[in-house]
Amino acid sequence: MTSSSQGDPVRFLAWLGGHELAVLLAFVGIASGIWLFGLIAGEVMEGDTQSFDRRLLLSMRRPADRAPLGPPGVQEAARDITALGGPTVLALLTLITGGFLLLDGKKHLAIFVYTSVAGGGLLSTILKSLFQRPRPDLVPYATIVSNTSFPSGHSMLSAVTYLTLGAILARSQKRKRLKAYFLLVAALLTFLVGVSRVYLGVHWPTDVLAGWIAGASWAILCWLVARWLQSRRKIEGES
Repeated sequence: MTSSSQGDPVRFLAWLGGHELAVLLAFVGIASGIWLFGLIAGEVMEGDTQSFDRRLLLSMRRPADRAPLGPPGVQEAARDITALGGPTVLALLTLITGGFLLLDGKKHLAIFVYTSVAGGGLLSTILKSLFQRPRPDLVPYATIVSNTSFPSGHSMLSAVTYLTLGAILARSQKRKRLKAYFLLVAALLTFLVGVSRVYLGVHWPTDVLAGWIAGASWAILCWLVARWLQSRRKIEGES
C-alpha cells in the first residue's frame, strides 16, 4: 500500500473535523432518505398505501368521467412540465451544463456532473426493475407511458438531475444569492415534475414520493463527494 493511500483516511477524517455541521447534515440526509425509501417501498409492496394513493390520485380528477381537473390548457401545461423530467430534456440539460463548465475552465467538474447524473439514471433503472409495480388503472392516462411505476422515473431523474446540477453549480459560485437561486430553481422544477405525473394519472403518489426521496438522497451524496473532491483540489471549486 502506498503512503498516499494510507494517508487518505487521515485526510478524510481531518476534512470531516473541519466541516462538522455541513457533513453531518449531509450524512443524516442520506441515511434518512434510505430509511424513508425503504419504509415506503415496504408499505407499497404490502399494499398498505393503496387507500392513500387512490384518494389522492382521484382528488385530481373529475368525479363524472375521471378526467384531469381544469380546462385543456391546464392539461397541456402539465404535459409540458412533465416533459422537463423526461430523459431527452434531462440529457440535453446535463450536456449543456457540462458544456458551460467546460467553457468556464472546469473540465473535471464537468466530468463529475456527467458521471453523477448518469449514475443516478442507472440507479433509477435498477430500482424500477426490482419493484415492478404496475401503473395506476383507475383513470385514463393523459400522456404516453412505458415500463413500471415504482419509483417514478421522471420524479427521481428530475431530482437526480436538477438537484445534483443545482448543488454542484451552487458549489461553483461564491455569492450566496446565486447559490440559493440554483437550489430553489432545482427544487421547484423537481416538485412540479412530480406533481404533474400524478395529475396526468400515470403514477401513484407514493411512486413520486419515493422518486423524490431517492433522487434527493443521490443528489446529497453527489454534493458531499463534490465537496470532498474540491477540498482535495481534484475538481474545480468556487469561482
